[in-house]
Parts: sequence; C-alpha cells; structure tokens
Amino acid sequence: MENKEFNNLEESAVEVTPTPADIEEPDYKGDDELLERNVKLMSPMQMVLRRFFRSKLSIIGLVLIIGLFVFCWVGPLIYNKWEPTEMDNSGKWEVETPVVIEYEDEDGKHEFYKVTEVKKKANALADPSSDHPLGTDKIGRDVLARVMEGGKVSLTISFLSVFIITLFGVVFGGIAGYFGGVIDNIIMRLCDILMCLPGFPILLIVGTVLQNESLGIASQHRIYYLMGFLTLISWSGTARLVRGQILSLREQEYMVAAEAMGYSTGRKIFKHLVPNVMPQLIVSMTLSLGSMILYEASLSYLGLGAPEQHAAWGTMINIVVEDPNILENYFNIWGPPGICIILAVLGFNFIGDGLRDALDPKMRR
Repeated sequence: MENKEFNNLEESAVEVTPTPADIEEPDYKGDDELLERNVKLMSPMQMVLRRFFRSKLSIIGLVLIIGLFVFCWVGPLIYNKWEPTEMDNSGKWEVETPVVIEYEDEDGKHEFYKVTEVKKKANALADPSSDHPLGTDKIGRDVLARVMEGGKVSLTISFLSVFIITLFGVVFGGIAGYFGGVIDNIIMRLCDILMCLPGFPILLIVGTVLQNESLGIASQHRIYYLMGFLTLISWSGTARLVRGQILSLREQEYMVAAEAMGYSTGRKIFKHLVPNVMPQLIVSMTLSLGSMILYEASLSYLGLGAPEQHAAWGTMINIVVEDPNILENYFNIWGPPGICIILAVLGFNFIGDGLRDALDPKMRR
C-alpha cells in the first residue's frame, strides 16, 4: 500500500515538472549588460568638463573672464555716447588772460581790458554722473569708454603673446624631445640661457631704446614691439614642458606602431605626440595669460607701453604718477582699470587651476 502511494506521488511529481520554456527569464543578465543598462558611460572630455564645473573657483574664473570680454567688446556697442579719445567741452566758460590797454586823454589816464577769446572749458575731473558713469579724466575724456578700450588693448596683447610663446615652445620642445641627442642639447642649452635672463629689466632697457624717435616707431606700436620681444625670451619654459612630456610619450605602443607604418617625422610629432601634450599646454597657457596682463600693465604704468591718448589699463593707472592729487581724491579715474586688471588675473588663474585639477586623472572629485 505504501509503495503504491509512493509511486503515485513520484508519477505526479514527474508530471508537474516544468519545462525550460515555462521558466521565466530572470531580470539579471550579467555584469556587462547591467552596466550598459544602468550606467551612462562618459567620454574623457565629458569627465574633464564635469570635474571642471564641479569646482566653484573654476566657475567664478570663467564668469569673470566672460564678463570682461563682454564688457570690453560688447560694451562699446551699447555705451557709444563717448569715444575713448573724445573730450567733453561742456564745462564752464573760460576767458583767456585779457590784454590791458592804456590810453590818455584830456580827462586823464584810462585802462580797459580787451578779451581776445572766450571758450568753454573742458569738463575735466568730473564726478560720476548719468552723463559720465565713471566721471572724466584730467582733460575731460570719459573714463568708462577708456576702460572698455583699454581692455581690448590689454587682453589682445596678452592673448597674442601667449599664443606665440606656446607656438615656439611646441616647435622647439617637440623637436628636442623627439630627436634627442645633439639637437636636444643645443635647444636645452639655449633654454638655459634664456631662463637666466632678467626679463623685466631687459624690457625696460628695450622700451627706453624704442622711445628714440630716430627709429621711426610710432608710439602706439611700441607696446607690441615690447611684448614681441618678451615672447622671444619667454618660450623656454613651455619648450621644457613639451620636451619632458614627449620623452615619456615617444616610447608608447602607438608611437612604435606609427614608426612601423612609416609615418613622417612631422606627422608623428604634431599629430600623435603634441595632441597628447595639449592638456598640460592649455593649463600653462591659461596661467600665463595672467602674467602677460601684469607685464603689459607694468610697462604701461612705467610709461613704456601704449601712449596716454591710446587707452590701456596700465596707462590709465600711470596718471597717478604725474598727479598725486588724482591718487588721493579721484579713485573713479584709476580704480576701475586697476580692478579690471585684478579680475582678469584672478579669472585666468582660477580657470588654470580648475583645468589642472580636471585634467589630472588621479583626481576623483
């Protein structure tokens, strides 16, 4: 009896055994499919941008630089009431020193004053108003218009200088790092000599020489010659950076493959090596922009930069050297360009620090 019941149970068990088609496929399909389904993979550029915009200082720096560019290039299109070199002659009436004329008649001696000219005086050193939001300088020019124009000069010169320095550094550093040997020694010894030169004192000497009228150099072009000379003695640091990176990259597998495929030397350097150095170059360029703005401002402040009639931030501050009264009582004349210089340097340094952290693969912020 017990065996019969056991056999029935066994048969029923066999009958209810589900087939593979009746079994539901589980939701979990393995690690790879789960990652593809639940995790959005990011490209290296997306990871860099994500790290960059997580830094508050990076965002502040970006806002400062964008704001300065909008202020200097878009601002004149909106605030176009005054030109940077235009003087406001809406001041008080001015009478030139009258000429005293004496004559004598039967009634005695007489004197009368003959006025030779009556004209309006320039509205100089005016306080900030609706007509002049930042007031006027000592000869009646609008300070706000000159600050905008000065920003164009300072930022343009700085960007051109950094671009040329980077170009020289990439070319000479790339050649030295790739070829090595005698070529590397020659270029690096040249870099050693350039790094030993006192840059700013040499610029002062060159600036004094350029002021010689016999050279025939226009005053508004002297600052470009000075910054051009500065680029010729400042590329050594960038060249060393590129050389060091290429020395470590030229032994990588993809360079061995490029060598096996018979690529030309220029293609291997500028298409395969230099692009891998660009992250470090971008950081170096960003940090150098702040230094170049300070160089230009210092030279202009010392009277070796852009002439006084052509506005530049450093030139506008130079006015306090000629007239200490302006330094004490007219902050609205020299304060705004000084603040713009500080904001530009801070902005570029913040962006450079943010890019350095974002491009570092060891950073996990």
